[in-house]
Amino acid sequence: TLFLDEIGDLPLPLQAKLLRVLQEQEVEPLGSNQVKALNVRVIAATHIDLEAKVAAGQFRDDLYYRLNVLALRVPPLRERASDIPAVVEHLLDDIANRSGQPPMELSPEALALLCAQPWRGNVRELGNLLERAQLSADGPQLQAAHLMPLLGDQARPVDASSHLAAVSPPAQAAAAASLEELPLQPLAQTLAQAERRALQSALAACKGNRRRAAMELGISRASLYSKLQQHGLSQR
Repeated sequence: TLFLDEIGDLPLPLQAKLLRVLQEQEVEPLGSNQVKALNVRVIAATHIDLEAKVAAGQFRDDLYYRLNVLALRVPPLRERASDIPAVVEHLLDDIANRSGQPPMELSPEALALLCAQPWRGNVRELGNLLERAQLSADGPQLQAAHLMPLLGDQARPVDASSHLAAVSPPAQAAAAASLEELPLQPLAQTLAQAERRALQSALAACKGNRRRAAMELGISRASLYSKLQQHGLSQR
């Protein structure tokens, strides 16, 4: 599989060469006079409107139709705000690995603020903001106050209470503790229910911080995510 990123920026002379490769399924390597057959699947990505570039004469129509066999639209980050907590966690881990420092944590208010932003620059813009925020923070937790100046005049204010309901799991530990005694059940079912209540209690105690919840439960984050999905709690 050959992945061609930002295919819309390919100059016209190279577009003709790529088209020939796709049509003939062969190449002549540099420094060689031998033609070699290819057997590749091509995936091309772009952030621009290729049909508009074709109409403007800036992208070959024959190459466009050769590439556009199966089109997949990747929604921008602003259209999938529910993914932002997981994306933030991944980005903070990456920043920590590259900087050699412990991963930063986000306060619930800071996370709610990030979920409310339009993110025109998608994940790259979010990663850039988190990296800049880490440089200006004076503690292990990023607060909304650290992020607001970096968001600039385009920042969208947020009602933290409404957004926290979407990104943080409800506190169900008290409700679980008050459940009536269950009738006798198979052991596997009893253990599954106990595990589900333990997951809910840990998430509630850690205010939705999954990294901290995994530490408190003594399991890896990968195991936590797997168990949350297994019990239908991954979207909470």
